[in-house]
Amino acid sequence: MLLVLCVDLDDDIGRKTDVETPVVGREAVEDAAVALATADPEDSDVNVLFEGCHLADSLTDERVEVAAVTGVDGSDVAANRAVGEEVDRVLAQLATSEDIRALVVTDGAQDESVVPVIRSRVPIDGVRRVVVRQAQDLESMYYTIKQVLDDPETRGTILVPLGILLLIYPLTILAEVLGFPGPVFGVASALLGLYILARGFGVEEWLDSAVASAREALFTGRVTLITYVVAFALLIIGGASGMETLEATRTAESAALGAIDVLAALAYGSVQWIAAAGITSSLGRVTDEYLAGEFKWRYLNAPFYVLAIAAVLHGLSAFFLGEAELGYLALTLTGGTLLGLASTLSFAVVESRWERDAEAA
Repeated sequence: MLLVLCVDLDDDIGRKTDVETPVVGREAVEDAAVALATADPEDSDVNVLFEGCHLADSLTDERVEVAAVTGVDGSDVAANRAVGEEVDRVLAQLATSEDIRALVVTDGAQDESVVPVIRSRVPIDGVRRVVVRQAQDLESMYYTIKQVLDDPETRGTILVPLGILLLIYPLTILAEVLGFPGPVFGVASALLGLYILARGFGVEEWLDSAVASAREALFTGRVTLITYVVAFALLIIGGASGMETLEATRTAESAALGAIDVLAALAYGSVQWIAAAGITSSLGRVTDEYLAGEFKWRYLNAPFYVLAIAAVLHGLSAFFLGEAELGYLALTLTGGTLLGLASTLSFAVVESRWERDAEAA
């Protein structure tokens, strides 16, 4: 008996249809092909299934059976193991005294990596790779390029490395003395590289989503739209304040600052602004959750956590800069810890009692 074995290594059949695998029998495989073609007409595994049915119809000089086996989406090792298990199930369903040989049908080299797994279970007469014929004209080439740009998997593996390569040249130019026409080519290459990186990472989709979210927040009256803007402004002020503190510390110190001193100066000058930004944004989010009817008491932990972290960072930075004694450091560390614990326990108790009263009512 010849077993025409259609291989779907990434389990498109299982993920896109309700068909259970393995699929055994010519009619069952044809039904699976129709179901997959209905769910995703562009999936190449559709052609694999139809090719298996075609081979079963054309090989009339011997007994032929058709089956479709699938792997899993993700790890190649796990996919090969899953295909091997389904092949064992197919062979168990056939239950024939005849010697079984297999003709493997795939849609590319990736699926053919499972051939050794199948060969360990049944002799293989051959491997048939299905290649769909396409018109070799300009329109077909344009469509192929467009599909590559729109496919998240392909653009992430092709466009991102290409964009990085294109950015190497302008970065090299920036390290040299600027001259003509180097900057012109560097800027052009940098713009092209940034565009390809944006396409590869799907930045345009993120921007569209961000604009849509901002528009929705604007017209639905979400408080977070205002608090996020205020928090962003506070972060900018905090960054500027941190840089001023760093410059003042460098001026006051005769020796060069170490990495810890630099971080301490930046934190000491900006922590109060960053804390204000965190409290502002968290209160806006809590307000929106309350207005939406999804408020939980534990959400109020956020501003207290921000205060606790800010107190700890202020104490550490002040101690390393020599602005505070060890006692102040111990006070801020203890106070920050107690504030976080107190807020967590308090709101947990309030929330549990609130839910208990709601259930009783």
